[in-house]
Amino acid sequence: MGPVGHERRGRGIQGGRRWRGGAGARSSGDRELFITVGVVLVLFVVWQLGYVAVVDSRAQLGVVAEVEAQFAAGGASLPDIPLQSDPTATGGAGGTGSTSPKVTLEDGRVFAILRVPRLGGPTWARPIYEGVGLPVLAKGLGRYPNTALPGAIGNFAVAGHRAGHGNPLIDIDAIRNGDVMIVETRAGWVVYRAQRHTIVPPTSVDVVAAVPQKPGVKPTEAWFTLTSCDPRFSSTNRYIVFAKLERVIPRAEGLPADLLADPR
Repeated sequence: MGPVGHERRGRGIQGGRRWRGGAGARSSGDRELFITVGVVLVLFVVWQLGYVAVVDSRAQLGVVAEVEAQFAAGGASLPDIPLQSDPTATGGAGGTGSTSPKVTLEDGRVFAILRVPRLGGPTWARPIYEGVGLPVLAKGLGRYPNTALPGAIGNFAVAGHRAGHGNPLIDIDAIRNGDVMIVETRAGWVVYRAQRHTIVPPTSVDVVAAVPQKPGVKPTEAWFTLTSCDPRFSSTNRYIVFAKLERVIPRAEGLPADLLADPR
């Protein structure tokens, strides 16, 4: 959001003539106008963060259901992001000597699902798209281009709206250290655990560096960074959650039900 200029306002006398009704009538009219404007603004906020958010949220859940169906059917039309069986192994896709596997994602295309039980129980899920442009984030969550892929060494960084467009991350500040954060792809599930959070200015791009908040340092671990606005109904700062890779689960093995247990 760009800078907002100051506007000087004052009451003048037009043509040296008084308004009819005097100062009392003008004051009463001003109050009625302010009340009307206030009511309109409140109704707009309720509409935007209430009704529209519900509609957008349902649309996102519809996308999740479609992606789940494609995953179950083999997901041939979705990007194939390889998993590795041992995230700590040297070399290989996502290993200690590697960054992201060579996979090209198309901007605006859905490729994964994020599940965070802390945010809504076992059914909470949101689609993840490639890119963080406004049209993309209006549909769900978005991966910062040039960050790591799910499960790979480096920093898999994702952004999402906190309020508006389905309110996907409205309760991001509810996430606690140790909470599970699961990214589902065509190949299986990538399980991360929340480690810490921070609040930073919008200019602090180092949070999406390969080693979070340590730009220029060579990564040796796999991280997941989730970003949104802070406070809840403002974009003054950014609320950041950092999670560390725990394990990957191939689709053939299935996702253990206990990982989706509601911790609330």
